[in-house]
Amino acid sequence: MQARHLVVLALLLAALGLLLLAGLVLARVAAARRSERTLRQALDERALQSAAAAAARGADGQGAAQVGNKAPARAVQPKGLKGWLERFAHAGVRWLDTPFGRQIVAEEERRLLEQCGFVDTRSRGLFLMARLVGAIVLPVVIGVLASGHVEGTRYFALVIVVAMVGFMAPKFVLARRAGKRRNGVVNELPLLVDLLRLLQGVGLSLDQALQVVVNDFRGMLPVLSSELEIAQRQFATGRTREQSFNRLSASYDNEDLRAVVRLLVQVDRHGGAVQEPLKQFGDRLREARRAMLRERIGRLAVKMTGVMIVTLLPALMIVTAGPGVLAVQHSFHTAKH
Repeated sequence: MQARHLVVLALLLAALGLLLLAGLVLARVAAARRSERTLRQALDERALQSAAAAAARGADGQGAAQVGNKAPARAVQPKGLKGWLERFAHAGVRWLDTPFGRQIVAEEERRLLEQCGFVDTRSRGLFLMARLVGAIVLPVVIGVLASGHVEGTRYFALVIVVAMVGFMAPKFVLARRAGKRRNGVVNELPLLVDLLRLLQGVGLSLDQALQVVVNDFRGMLPVLSSELEIAQRQFATGRTREQSFNRLSASYDNEDLRAVVRLLVQVDRHGGAVQEPLKQFGDRLREARRAMLRERIGRLAVKMTGVMIVTLLPALMIVTAGPGVLAVQHSFHTAKH
């Protein structure tokens, strides 16, 4: 009996030690993730500040040096709707790293935000506040409006349904926009490969080619040019070329885009001529696109067969067999008389 107690005590102590070890490991992992998120937020804020400063210098060139040794002016808080949005964004950013915020804006929502082009923490904070407002304010408004018309359990069911719709509506909007941008990436990728091949062929470096694509071909490549602009901005604020491109390759579930990103990273790291690899890759993308279009046309032909049977076949039967049926009916009518 005493030996059994000692064995149980030893097992309990071993389990306690394992729990403490697991707690230390989880705490270290959480600290590493927190530091990574903090660094990412700092880099994003620095990129946004540099982009805003560049836009301000481009708009009017008299923003920097007005007074020599005066103290810098205090930042002016925006007013009106913009001010409220900024307050909501700051409140959402403060809640992002809390357990509540991680439940509201999970990894799936963060990935959808990145696919939509919203990579800064301000956008995540606005999304968090939009979900909270939709889940709290919208049911209150609908409940006040429907209080005199709906009563009992229907009233509570209506409020619950409206709260669920208000909570999920921002995600539905994001998913729709992300789907359009994913399709845009698939459509724009062959053109991007051809443009990079041509720009590299005329002697431009990788930075110059990417900058030309971002500045001059935004109308032809609306999705990829904005993504490349974000990558260029992150590269200018201290990230390596591989880190700035890894976000692009990881956000969109597209193997061809990952291959292009790997090729660009290798060119930036080792150099070399890439006209021939880009040409072969562009040919392969066009062949894959032709195969996809043939598949869509085949499916469309099968669908149109059903449509023709439902719509055109009755009309064809009426046109072809209608006169004969009328003649037989007329002959029967005359024979009867």
